[in-house]
Amino acid sequence: MNGDINTLLNGQCRAISEKEGAMNLSQIEEVRRLTPQWQFCANDNVLTRTFHFDTYARTIEFVNAVASVAEAQDHHPDLLVTYKRCKVCYKTHTVNGVTINEFICAAQIDAQTNS
Repeated sequence: MNGDINTLLNGQCRAISEKEGAMNLSQIEEVRRLTPQWQFCANDNVLTRTFHFDTYARTIEFVNAVASVAEAQDHHPDLLVTYKRCKVCYKTHTVNGVTINEFICAAQIDAQTNS
């Protein structure tokens, strides 16, 4: 991907076919530089980030912000929600791996939660 963060911020998730497949490690690392706080876990083929908060109420506000992005993109993460923490885990299930969709959502979550 030859782009900048705006490419992700303005992106729209799309259906990824099994034939297209997931990104390879080189592609993932190239795009991940645009979302450096997110980590790729090769064992689970997932893009993750753990967010920390001062209160439980703020954690739930964040969960609702993630839900807003997920609904707008029709691409939904797994969330692990605890008292002052939320771990967001994204993968494209049809290809059992990471695609551009994960990075679009990651960038949009970061932008929404940093404002």
